[in-house]
Amino acid sequence: MPRRVRNFFVKLTHFFKQFFDPARRVANPDGARSQARTSAPQRPPAPLSTRDIAPLSQPATITAPAPPPVPLPPTTSIHAPPGVEPPNTAPILAPSPSPTPVPPPPTSSPSVLSPTPSSQPQHYYAREMFHKAQGVTIHNPQFIDASHADSGLKELFKYSMPDAFHDSGARYPPPKCHLGTRKDYIDLITDWALGKSDRKEPILWMRGPFGIGKSAVAQSCAEALESMNKLTATLFFSRSNAGRKDPGRVFPSIAYQIATICPSFRKIINNRMIEDPALATKSLSTQFKELLVCPLSQVDDAKSGLQECVVIMDGLDECRGTAEQREIIRIIAASVDKHTTPFRWFITSRPEDPIIRTMNSPAVSPVCSRIELPVSRAIDHQILVYLTDEFKLIREDHGLPQSWPSEEVLALLVERGAGLWIYVATIVRFVKDENSFGPEDQLCIVLKFAKDVSAKVRSDNPLAEMDFFYTLIMERLPPKVKATVQQILLACSLSDKPKNIANALCLSAEQFCSACASIRSVMELQGSDLESMNIKFYHTSFLDFMKDPQRSKDLCIDLNRCRQALLEWLHKVCSCSKGTMFPEPI
Repeated sequence: MPRRVRNFFVKLTHFFKQFFDPARRVANPDGARSQARTSAPQRPPAPLSTRDIAPLSQPATITAPAPPPVPLPPTTSIHAPPGVEPPNTAPILAPSPSPTPVPPPPTSSPSVLSPTPSSQPQHYYAREMFHKAQGVTIHNPQFIDASHADSGLKELFKYSMPDAFHDSGARYPPPKCHLGTRKDYIDLITDWALGKSDRKEPILWMRGPFGIGKSAVAQSCAEALESMNKLTATLFFSRSNAGRKDPGRVFPSIAYQIATICPSFRKIINNRMIEDPALATKSLSTQFKELLVCPLSQVDDAKSGLQECVVIMDGLDECRGTAEQREIIRIIAASVDKHTTPFRWFITSRPEDPIIRTMNSPAVSPVCSRIELPVSRAIDHQILVYLTDEFKLIREDHGLPQSWPSEEVLALLVERGAGLWIYVATIVRFVKDENSFGPEDQLCIVLKFAKDVSAKVRSDNPLAEMDFFYTLIMERLPPKVKATVQQILLACSLSDKPKNIANALCLSAEQFCSACASIRSVMELQGSDLESMNIKFYHTSFLDFMKDPQRSKDLCIDLNRCRQALLEWLHKVCSCSKGTMFPEPI
């Protein structure tokens, strides 16, 4: 029992002893003690009224049955002899010639403060409960400590990844399929989720290369399933975001999201986390068992609505650690094989070798169905729809003529896109860039680039097209800004906190934000100041490009090329005097 509750009961007991003791003495203003009160029949206590009770710090529920009203008998006053102080000014009730017996308070009918099935118990706070009270009668008091309400769920939230949820503000606006595009894949996945397809396996794995639009498909499916009440939880991993890649937070995140939609599960998991707050720090297998399997075994699947609902995990290859990625897959596969969880699991990833080998293993393969999302020119018409709609919005926002851009320009961009959604999406953001001379000038740069590299790009290698465009974005920067951006990108691979990066590079907030604004086609700063700011990369392919010397060449941000800059920073740190605050380490 918490100390404040225990102290309250001690004070309450002392109060009752003092209040109901007929022989108690009351101190007068001069400090002297008055004579003992004369024992006499007392007036029946009035019912406790909620209007007369002030709230107090520790909630308590009080049940006080109200006795029926009793007519007051005549009273007799006590007169003291001359020169003698009367013992008490309180009247003494004279005995009634024919006293009417007062029946005991009924236990079946509710009183003023007793809870009813249709109303919640009323709560009062102990500090002012009996302030100026007289003749208080309490029957069967119940004191409830509500200080731990939902504290277990709050603890669980601390170990989850809210930035990775499909409706998180950190991902807004999330990538999703443009209206009318990817409908075949969305229908295939939602039919599987609803049990309407030939695919009966409880795990569905969609694989495809970077930039093909896996996250957009997963987001569109999440929103569609949510509208059908068939979505349980979502996780959209990101290698470049510390709040979206921790494997130790995967199962706590799923458990937390289930608790928000299932009251019976919420109550169970809240109590479990209160009993053992360290559950969310256990091994992955223990977390899955204690946070999902055991609580779900106490929930009625039919009544909870969780049966056959879908958990979406997008970009599993971007979750930190290949060993952890494989373990997550094996844990889920074992669960669906033994029917310890009622869900369907939709997982997307790049075709990375560790994930492929795990999905093809004997333990996983029988319960897993596969979808491939390839780079294909078959979606050129969908890309054309997307570009047409996006350029229409740009044209209307800037008051440009209806003929801009021409059909030839759109056809060229579709051709250069070569079935890669990330390419055309990056071009649109580049043209929209506010840190420029306007969309017309930006589009001219894109067209010149597209024509210049057309002879250099092989038709079977759309990745090269993307690399050329990333090269264009970086080479347009002034030399000094480019060097600063390279240092920021290198630091981003070591820390995701803008404040730490700016301090390490000795940049002011204005310098840091200005440098980042120069590459806003691929990166966004979210927040108003360095303390609260987050860095968001639209796609991890940009950092992959900048770290690969074979692809980015002289633009590469590997440690060898940036060693001199790092040594200069270390020299500044070592040169600081003792009284000077060192730059905060990355």
